[in-house]
Amino acid sequence: MNSFTLKLIACISMLIDHTTAIFVQPYSPLYIVGRGIGRIAFPIFCFLIVEGFFHTRSVKKYLLRLGVFALISEIPFDFALWDASYMRNHFSHQNIFFTLFIGLLTIAVYDYIAKKYKTEPFTLNLLSVITIVAGGVLATLLKTDYSFYGILIILVFYIFHYNKKAMAIAYVLLIGFLFGGWSLLAIGALPLIWFYNGEKGPNVKYAFYAFYPVHLLLLGWIAQMVS
Repeated sequence: MNSFTLKLIACISMLIDHTTAIFVQPYSPLYIVGRGIGRIAFPIFCFLIVEGFFHTRSVKKYLLRLGVFALISEIPFDFALWDASYMRNHFSHQNIFFTLFIGLLTIAVYDYIAKKYKTEPFTLNLLSVITIVAGGVLATLLKTDYSFYGILIILVFYIFHYNKKAMAIAYVLLIGFLFGGWSLLAIGALPLIWFYNGEKGPNVKYAFYAFYPVHLLLLGWIAQMVS
């Protein structure tokens, strides 16, 4: 399974999740199924952020793209989901691009520290902990989607990037400890990630970036039309 296929699955899962959140009666059987399917999207995006970090030619440009789309997507995000069951008529948190941006920034700093202080264990461990906490606190203060938990998921994929078995165990433990309810279904993303073959597939990355704000605008417009 290549990167293109993973992105496609994540986008379909996200579309089902947002459609359910906007149009389906909260906590009905259909709602639970739809939101449950949606739980696999975010972990896949987190995994792909880490893959992108290890393969990008410029982390700065990568961060810039995520930052720009975070800003572009915020109005569509609020427009589409402002009356969804978990928003309840107030802008309770920021869109997922902000989480991915902070997560990428966190692992970029972590990676820099790991290389610069690899012969100084105390400094390395201290700065690493400070970096992780700072990333989590920033996500929490900005109220990004998935908040601190999202940063931790990205870190798990980064730290265990070259050890699939350890990554799988750490991911399952993290989801088990931090998530409850249908969010436990995020574990369902693991088999898809496990069979990732490291190949890129068709190069249409900007189409996937654009999908997020565009699908939110369309769902928001449809919600306004049928309300």
